[in-house]
Amino acid sequence: MELTGPGASFRRQGDVAVVELPRPVLDTQVKQALLDCVRQAGQDGTARSVLITGSTKAFCVGQDLAEHATALADGADAAFATVRQHYNPLIEAVRALRVPVVAAVEGACVGAGLGIALAADLRVAGEGATFATAFTGIGLAADSGLSGTLTRLAGPSRAAGLMLLGNRFTATEAARWGLVHEVVPDGTATEAGLAMATRLAQGPTEAYREVKTLLRDAATADPAHVLEQEADAQLRLGGTRDHRAAVDAFLAKQRPHFEGR
Repeated sequence: MELTGPGASFRRQGDVAVVELPRPVLDTQVKQALLDCVRQAGQDGTARSVLITGSTKAFCVGQDLAEHATALADGADAAFATVRQHYNPLIEAVRALRVPVVAAVEGACVGAGLGIALAADLRVAGEGATFATAFTGIGLAADSGLSGTLTRLAGPSRAAGLMLLGNRFTATEAARWGLVHEVVPDGTATEAGLAMATRLAQGPTEAYREVKTLLRDAATADPAHVLEQEADAQLRLGGTRDHRAAVDAFLAKQRPHFEGR
C-alpha cells in the first residue's frame, strides 16, 4: 500500500518502508500525514526496515511558527495541544517500530525535526547538514523527546549545552558526538540511507527486534536485569531459522542468508 499526499508519503521499496516529508515545515497537515505514514509503516508486517527522509534541501525545520502564532492568539492551550496530539504520538510511533529505522538528513534538522531524526535507530547526514535544538531561542524548553534522546546519545553535559545555548552544529560534530552514524556527500543522504536500510532489511530481523528492545531498556535497567534480558533474548533467537541457518553457513564457510524468521 502507498500513501501519497501533500503532507507526507509512504511507499515500499523492496523490503524497506519509506516515509518521506515533501517539505520541511511541520504544519498540521504535515504532522498528521507523517504520523499516519509512520503508523502505516508499523502496520506493514512484511517491511524489514524503515527509512525516514525529507527533501534534498532540508530534512525538517520543526514547527510552522506562522501557524503557531495564529493558534497562540487563542491561548497557550490551543497552541500547544499539538504536542500531545501530534508530536508525542509521532515520536512514540517511530520508537515503537519493531524493525530498524534509518533517518536520512539533508540541510537543516531543527527543533522537532531533530527529535524525529533522533527517534530513529541510525542517522545518515549530508556533510552540509546542520542541526539545532532551537527551542530556547523562542522561549521554550523542548518537545519531541529531545531532552531524553540527547541525554542518552550525547551525554548530560553535551545535552545541556545543546539545549541551553541552542547553538547550531554540523554533521561532522554530530557524528563525533554520537548523534549521526555516517556522513556522506551532500545530495546523497537519501541514497545512502536507503542502502543502509536495504542492508538491514536483508539481515536477521528477529535479532534486530531483540537488539532494539535491549538498547531501549538498558538505559534505565540495572545490570543484573540487563543480563537476564540478554539471556532471554538469546534463548528466543536460538530457536529462529535465521540463527540455525547462520551457524550452518559459518561452519560451511559460506555467507549466511537471512529470511527474517
